[in-house]
Amino acid sequence: MINLRVLAASAAVLSLTSSFVSKAAANGEVNVYTYRETKLIQPLFDAFSKDTGIKVNVVSASSGLEQRMKAEGANSPADVLLTVDIGRIDEAVQVGVTQPIKSEVVDKVVPAQYRDPDGHWAGISMRARVIYASKDRVKQDKITYEELADPKWKGKICIRSGQHIYNNALFAAYTAKYGEAKAEEWLRGVKANLAQKPSGGDREAARDVAAGKCDIGIGNTYYWALMINNDPEKKPWAEATRVILPTFEGGGTHVNLSGVLLAKHAPNKAEGIKLIEWLVSERAQQMYADQNYEYPVRDGVAINSTIAGYGKLGPDPLPIARIAANRKAAASLVDKVGFDN
Repeated sequence: MINLRVLAASAAVLSLTSSFVSKAAANGEVNVYTYRETKLIQPLFDAFSKDTGIKVNVVSASSGLEQRMKAEGANSPADVLLTVDIGRIDEAVQVGVTQPIKSEVVDKVVPAQYRDPDGHWAGISMRARVIYASKDRVKQDKITYEELADPKWKGKICIRSGQHIYNNALFAAYTAKYGEAKAEEWLRGVKANLAQKPSGGDREAARDVAAGKCDIGIGNTYYWALMINNDPEKKPWAEATRVILPTFEGGGTHVNLSGVLLAKHAPNKAEGIKLIEWLVSERAQQMYADQNYEYPVRDGVAINSTIAGYGKLGPDPLPIARIAANRKAAASLVDKVGFDN
């Protein structure tokens, strides 16, 4: 039986490839596949082009870029993949569409904790998985991730699907720290404390806290900033909550990455590496911090004032690569405990 979805995807790949080939024939261009919304990152590419004279061609999608690159094979026009979350970063490596980034600049600027030991990816910014706490009903200002399984929170936690990549990374971090048996016990405890079936997104967690359905929601740092600063309709959800930076006992706050990867068959490899190195420059790191409300990976770059208002971030020292290695185990545990049921 002919798979119509595969045919459609192949047609899209051929169309995309032919359009990029014509653009990339000239020198001084770089082709970027990205999961970031173009409007959010275009200012970065414009600044890069202004600084270097290298033109940036962009394809933005919400899913499937790794599969597209794999289908294109050696004819792929992609030079750089710009993506979010260690889940998607790791998926790109696992399907074999990347190559090591050999750059002294990246090795010097990006801490080893936020780089692939084999060089296939590097973080360019960080986000943390935090608590949106009710201003009225939550009086404490410190919470540990372990504490989310404490019965005192029974019926008081809102969260999106346990299989979503953001939660998968948090659960994988817990698994990496404590092992699968303790992670399973913890997940059962968190599930028992849920106010409702996991649903919606991080913004909806804040919405439900504001509506009194739960006392704490789990979300990424930047969503709260986007609601309070950029979305008048959702601003009341943020105003009803405050952000608490939770920590692991004896550790720090779980962080994840926006990352960059060098395509395996990059036709403009030199330009791709120039873009990657530019993305960890002070200028780019500052732009990323202010426009996306994320934390810089480069030391000495000012944190956006809204994010800084959460308090001082102390990232957990667990290497992101170890989180990636525990993703599958965490996903299996979510199913085993029926977290999303």
